[in-house]
Amino acid sequence: MAKGAHVARAERLQNATGALATAAMTAMEEKLPWFGELSAQDRSWIGLVAQSGISAFVEWFRDPEAHSSMPTRIFGSAPREFTRVISLHQTVDLVRTTIEVIETTIGTLLPADDVPIVHEAIQRYAREVAFAAATVYAQAAEMRGAWDARLEALLVDSVIRGEADESVRSRASALGWTGAAGTTDSASTGRAEVAVVVGRAQSAEDAQTASNVADMVRHAAREAGADALCAIQGDRLVVVLGGTSKPVEIVQKLAQWFGPGPIVVGPVVKDLMSAVTSARAAVAGLRAAAAWPGAPRPVQADELLPERSLSGDGHARRQLANEVYGPLTVGDGVLLDTVSAYLDSGGSIEATARAMFIHANTVRYRLKRVADITAYNPLDPRDAFTLRVALTLGRLLNPEPGTAVL
Repeated sequence: MAKGAHVARAERLQNATGALATAAMTAMEEKLPWFGELSAQDRSWIGLVAQSGISAFVEWFRDPEAHSSMPTRIFGSAPREFTRVISLHQTVDLVRTTIEVIETTIGTLLPADDVPIVHEAIQRYAREVAFAAATVYAQAAEMRGAWDARLEALLVDSVIRGEADESVRSRASALGWTGAAGTTDSASTGRAEVAVVVGRAQSAEDAQTASNVADMVRHAAREAGADALCAIQGDRLVVVLGGTSKPVEIVQKLAQWFGPGPIVVGPVVKDLMSAVTSARAAVAGLRAAAAWPGAPRPVQADELLPERSLSGDGHARRQLANEVYGPLTVGDGVLLDTVSAYLDSGGSIEATARAMFIHANTVRYRLKRVADITAYNPLDPRDAFTLRVALTLGRLLNPEPGTAVL
């Protein structure tokens, strides 16, 4: 008898589903201000979910054991974009509103004896729906996270390969890239400085570990006031920093997320479209960094110009020839002759003065002029090495003083 009564009660509840769904939609429009701002298509999706949820409740009420998964399945009638239309908090509001409507309406649609039993059932069902909603949004977030990771990897690869175009800028924006994450200098000048950083990746046993490293790098960069795009390419970690004219300071805060070995910071460029220049220098610097064991960590790619030149980097060779050797050939070439004699003498000012038949103070003055013009001080051993390589390259690539190497 009890079973028959329950079946009859379920049938009466089934007959009331249409009225309950209509009442739920009316309540949403009246109680939820944001609901009316949605498009007609979005509202129809939500109505479909609400109707599906009420119908699913009836099936679950009819036989809870046979339909135990019904609360999870009610969101299956909504398109994937549903989770992008409204937030989890708004979904909870919808569920709460629908439950309240059912509780207040069943008294007019069902016999009085049915109301307490249905009321108790709806409370149990509401808890299951809340968990189902959380599951749906968690899965959507996981899917978006996986897609964002793939998109980010493609963007970084485009930068490294020099294939950046307008689509790169729009896709980076979709990932939250602004290029100027609150930095004063970028905001005031309207520029979005970008620098590419390359180093060894930490050993990752699985993709999840790699994803965690990328998340940590992005978070640390944001905390330091910069945007970051991050990708692990084999054993290499590549970070594209935006919105900072001082990338070395930012990278010092990110160094713990790189593996052992050098970290090379490419030169700052004006935007993502120009980032290939920074990327090219950073990658070449990482390849050549082993030749300078005492290099700082991180090290700027331009500090590795001599090593890059010796390893076959044509851009570094031309940069040394044009920016270091070239200026020394201007005029009578006395600065070029002096620094050449100084380097040939083993770094002795007195020996240079004797070889050139000039006073030692004149040598010191000219060497200071060399440092001012080239930004490399001949008295510093590291700078002297760079000058030596630059002079050698200049003579090879630029045999006619005063002309630029293309």
